[in-house]
Amino acid sequence: DGLLDLTALSEIADIDRSDLQYPRLTGVNVVEETASIFDLVRQGDVLVHHPYDAFEGSTQRFFEAAARDPDVQAIKLTLYRAGSRSPIVNALIEAAQSGKTVDVFVELKARFDEERNIDWVRKLEAAGVHVVYGLVNYKTHAKTTLVIRREGDAVRRYVHIGTGNYNASTAKLYTDLGLLSADPDLCSDLSDLFNELTGSSQAPQTPFRRLLVAPTNMLSRFLEMIEREIDHAQSGHGGRIRIKLNGLADAAVMQSLYRASQAGVEIDLVVRSICTLRPGVPGLSDHIRVICQLGSFLEHARIYHFGNAGNDEYYIGSADWRPRNLRRRVEVVTPVVAASACARLNDILETELADPLAWELRADGSYVRRRPDDGVDRRTAQEQFSEAQSRAVTE
Repeated sequence: DGLLDLTALSEIADIDRSDLQYPRLTGVNVVEETASIFDLVRQGDVLVHHPYDAFEGSTQRFFEAAARDPDVQAIKLTLYRAGSRSPIVNALIEAAQSGKTVDVFVELKARFDEERNIDWVRKLEAAGVHVVYGLVNYKTHAKTTLVIRREGDAVRRYVHIGTGNYNASTAKLYTDLGLLSADPDLCSDLSDLFNELTGSSQAPQTPFRRLLVAPTNMLSRFLEMIEREIDHAQSGHGGRIRIKLNGLADAAVMQSLYRASQAGVEIDLVVRSICTLRPGVPGLSDHIRVICQLGSFLEHARIYHFGNAGNDEYYIGSADWRPRNLRRRVEVVTPVVAASACARLNDILETELADPLAWELRADGSYVRRRPDDGVDRRTAQEQFSEAQSRAVTE
């Protein structure tokens, strides 16, 4: 029943009827055209939220600056989906041709993009880029970059760790987050990860300092943080978990969340796609709420927040809470510690959880759309973010 090829609907969506389309969004440029992105990141971590923050003026700018800066010595990154036209891949080719060391870990098994990735591999290798292919038993889904730059008599490293692909096209259609940082521990962790990816056929084994890496330590760390919230709730210090994901289906994680709910931990989940957890089941998940958002952009970011008795901890990264992400893929999740970045993540979660038109998952597995009362602001979270960024652009 129904349409066989849903992509055919794009023919309708492409009709020139502006009155039937979402208004175009012009994202904010995080870095001024005359400023150095390395100077900005060296002053403190920078969190970007696409497409509200322009991909071209932040993540892409980072790569292009690295390619053209004579002080940059090396660039290393994981590449999952680059798209048919990729300014980032072009920047990597430019960097290699200018004599920089460029290592790219390409996942050839990226579903639907296998042929395109092989084509990029050929172009990268022809330009002198050192290309490493995926691990035998694990798909590499991490979104990470390490840039090594000489500054005076010292060498400084910079990282980008994100939730989305290095794809300029989907960055206009998907909501994603990225962290630009020069934090020494994050840089060391990512350096260790790339050393393993480029020098071994096995899953990473390094005892990472701060990064959560699947299948190495990510699942165990997440379970530990959920258990910590249970301890806080049972000791009277409250328990709070807020998570934004694309999918939730891992049995161990769900069992831990159910135990947390039974201990009184308040749990709010924003899950765009598959969710096999059932919220609001008496005696099992009374304290769990799940919503889903649909709008002009596909929700793709992952945010993990643990209240930790008032010592809030925030993380972003590439992994959903599904068995394939936690057990059969190389994924990277990074802590976010800068006060301004944490405040922005909190605002994203608060705004999305209060979305007046979100869909709520019920205990029986059905979804019901919220129906706000008359007089209540009916703007969705995406509309609120878009309007805020549009004002920032005009100002």
